Amino acid sequence: MRNEVTRDVERIVLTLDVNGEKVQLLVPVHKTLLEVLREDMQLTGTKHGCELGECGTCTVLVDGKPHLSCLLLPVQLQGRVITTVEGMADGSVLHPLQTAFAELGAAQCGYCTPGILLAARSLLDDNPKPSRDEIREALAGNLCRCTGYAKILDAIELAADRMR
Repeated sequence: MRNEVTRDVERIVLTLDVNGEKVQLLVPVHKTLLEVLREDMQLTGTKHGCELGECGTCTVLVDGKPHLSCLLLPVQLQGRVITTVEGMADGSVLHPLQTAFAELGAAQCGYCTPGILLAARSLLDDNPKPSRDEIREALAGNLCRCTGYAKILDAIELAADRMR
């Protein structure tokens, strides 16, 4: 790790493992993971929401578990595996969750969808046959202002069935 001061802003060279690729970046030490993903890596699937850790739109997976990227500093994540919504698909083949969301119309405006998809992926990786209550619990930190969540829950159940 190398530090550098430019225009009174301390910057640090980081190596991050994002979506299966090792990326080296020179970033200001105060930038959040959310900002680095969107601004420095152009991974815009991770969304700005409340920036207080309350809405879930910025959810990413760190070592397979959901984390709010607006509350994380990238320096904390060296050596850990970060997955964004862009990393869910396998090339042009969508993840079963993405397919189910599209088929059932589970995304309305789509703003919350990346965070919900990643939270659901983590759940299904740990529990291939969750109950509806377990799905609700896994999504508790992800707010959607457009839906009543019914199609979202249906899509997660459909994807779970297909993945088993």
